[in-house]
Amino acid sequence: MNLTALGINHNTAALDLRERVAFAPEQLVEALQEGCRNLGLQELVILSTCNRTELFFVSEQPGEACVDDTLRWMAEYHHLEAVAIRESCYHHLGERALEHMIQVASGLDSMVLGEPQILGQMKSAFAVAEEAGTVGGELVRLFPRVFAVAKKVRTDTAIGENPVSVAYAAVDLASHIFTDLAETRALLVGAGETIDLVARHLAENGVAQIVVANRTLGRARELADRFGAEAVLLADIPEQLENADIVISSTGSQLPILGKGAVEHALKLRKHRPILMIDLAVPRDIEAQVGELKDVYLYSVDDLREIVEENLRSRRDEARKADVIIAEGVLEYRLELRSRDAVDTVKALRSRAEQLRDAEVEKALKALARGEAPEQVLASMARGLTNKLIHSPSIELKRASAEGREEVLDLARSLLGLHEADEE
Repeated sequence: MNLTALGINHNTAALDLRERVAFAPEQLVEALQEGCRNLGLQELVILSTCNRTELFFVSEQPGEACVDDTLRWMAEYHHLEAVAIRESCYHHLGERALEHMIQVASGLDSMVLGEPQILGQMKSAFAVAEEAGTVGGELVRLFPRVFAVAKKVRTDTAIGENPVSVAYAAVDLASHIFTDLAETRALLVGAGETIDLVARHLAENGVAQIVVANRTLGRARELADRFGAEAVLLADIPEQLENADIVISSTGSQLPILGKGAVEHALKLRKHRPILMIDLAVPRDIEAQVGELKDVYLYSVDDLREIVEENLRSRRDEARKADVIIAEGVLEYRLELRSRDAVDTVKALRSRAEQLRDAEVEKALKALARGEAPEQVLASMARGLTNKLIHSPSIELKRASAEGREEVLDLARSLLGLHEADEE
């Protein structure tokens, strides 16, 4: 199996280099076809995401011979010197390449261990290669196997069950406190990347009532519009607190934005219905004294980090289980390849035997047409067919015997069923 995986990812290269070797979606079909044409590859799939660019290809030559050429082509395609990416690239061959592909598809090689998006990205990369006409017999069989094993990893392990980002952990915490998140109202303080992720996770979990409070209304509106939320200024937070079941804050403020007095006033208006407050900011946005209030559940970024660390440990334990599933998947494919080789050999043997049979039948028919006795014709046909079928094996067995290769003789007896004949 001349399969090679060649790539660069978040573990081997900084973001600026990953950006320079990424293939834009509109480039992929052209790049796939050019790569196969210029490198003489039989098949090629390109996976390009923000965290990795990887080429999976099948070649006539052993993979090692193609690695340098492929690396140079990738560099030239992006107008780079090969030396600029050589140290950041890695490659895997044969079964190790297959193992790596399954690890990637399972999220085991992702920046966030166990993240699920990469499987969909790999399926998309394969679909684009099919559209470009750069996959054939080997990768068409291989990628469905990769997807099946990756799905088994996610089904049979808890690799993706526990949140490992503070944004997701915050929403996961809310889902454990409130019976139905769809019935809650969330107030998000800030409009940066973390709050953006929080808003996305809340929306995915059915929270439709979201308010985004920010120092500048324009940025708050920009974020709010994407999730059908309401945008307000920081000064409007006290009046928003009365209706907020969940408050999640992450700003760059050097001073607290929410104090104990404002929260205490809101609790009275809420008739002491509890509020979940999660402060993801450093320095803190919510005064620590707020946590002293009876109907407030206040969590800091450190509290969530402890949860995230514990979840990461859990995912690493699950990753070890995944390694076993992947090893089994690679072994099954190896056995399938060997079985396929046997099928090809059996087909060739059957084809040869049928050719010999047809030749003897044709000769027998001609003899019958000349008026020869049927008994003699049948005996001659059987004798001729037998001699031709055992001719080549007999020569090779005699040669093996003369050379003292007893293992060949023993294997031949097993293949030809002669051991069973001996026993009978």
